[in-house]
Amino acid sequence: MSIKCEVVGKVSAKAPLNFFERYLTAWVALCIIVGIAAGQFFPSAFKLIGGMEIAKVNLPVGLLIWIMIIPMLLKIDFSALNQVKNHAKGIGVTIFINWMVKPFSMAFLGWVFVRHLFAPLLPTGQIDSYIAGLILLAAAPCTAMVFVWSRLTDGDPYFTLSQVAINDVIMVFAFAPLVGLLLGVSNITIPWDTLITSVVLYIVIPVIFAQIIRRILLSRGQPYFDSAMNKIQPWSIGALLVTLVLLFAFQGNAIIKQPLVIALLAVPILIQVFFNSALAYWLNRQLGEKHSIACPSALIGASNFFELAVAAAISLFGFESGAALATVVGVLIEVPVMLLVVKIVNTTKPWYELNQNR
Repeated sequence: MSIKCEVVGKVSAKAPLNFFERYLTAWVALCIIVGIAAGQFFPSAFKLIGGMEIAKVNLPVGLLIWIMIIPMLLKIDFSALNQVKNHAKGIGVTIFINWMVKPFSMAFLGWVFVRHLFAPLLPTGQIDSYIAGLILLAAAPCTAMVFVWSRLTDGDPYFTLSQVAINDVIMVFAFAPLVGLLLGVSNITIPWDTLITSVVLYIVIPVIFAQIIRRILLSRGQPYFDSAMNKIQPWSIGALLVTLVLLFAFQGNAIIKQPLVIALLAVPILIQVFFNSALAYWLNRQLGEKHSIACPSALIGASNFFELAVAAAISLFGFESGAALATVVGVLIEVPVMLLVVKIVNTTKPWYELNQNR
């Protein structure tokens, strides 16, 4: 068996969520409490951390973002791109949902809910920033976590690898222009230099660095790679949690004054998740794709690469911005919502396969 097949086998195994993945929402809730409390008791310390930046890039957060992203990118096998032709229709649905529907639908939902329906309940000066955060969240398709959701639905491992790999390639080139377009449409000032810097720092360099490390680890054999990943992966979640503590330390005053903001921002995110996953699931069924293809296709369209979204929001708008808070809301609801989507696609498998000729 080739190294690639062994990797796929590991990905496809229906292993349970690990400790951090299973209780990620609880960890994020704890980070909210710790971060808010720390920000109130040690404001000068966090002011010092916030000032540690070069070219608008906060150095402590930049390091944390790399520790977050690189372990996830180590799982991406870009050689899986040669599998695209085997499930072209499913890949087409994934690309359509992730790049033609998801960002634009989120911009629309942000306009409807944040700029209009919820505007009287939100801080006036942060309206644009909240919408920008929602757009950043939607423009960053899920990468590593989709492997978890896929294996919980018995998703096709080759297809999952293929769609993640091709999404990452597209993201390198499309993230900045797409975000710039949508922010422009939303009448939000676009800091192009910071946006492009964020793409290079948080997508291009980590992707290259991760692929170099991946090759080195795999050259020593699959068992060595698996052992290394088991040791590295907790650092990713740990870095995410530390980043969230910093975020909530800076956002503490705003949250204490208006806790309703988090609930309101969750509404368009939840609608977007269920809309995109349902649309991708239905389109795959209409096109005659197998259930094992439709599931990961629907799941990747519903979830987000929230580490990138958080990083970009901080770089573009700052720790204390509404954009940063909006992306963090996405982290808060990600796991429970995605587990619900997993349950729905598993439960509806008989309906999906009804009257389909394979």
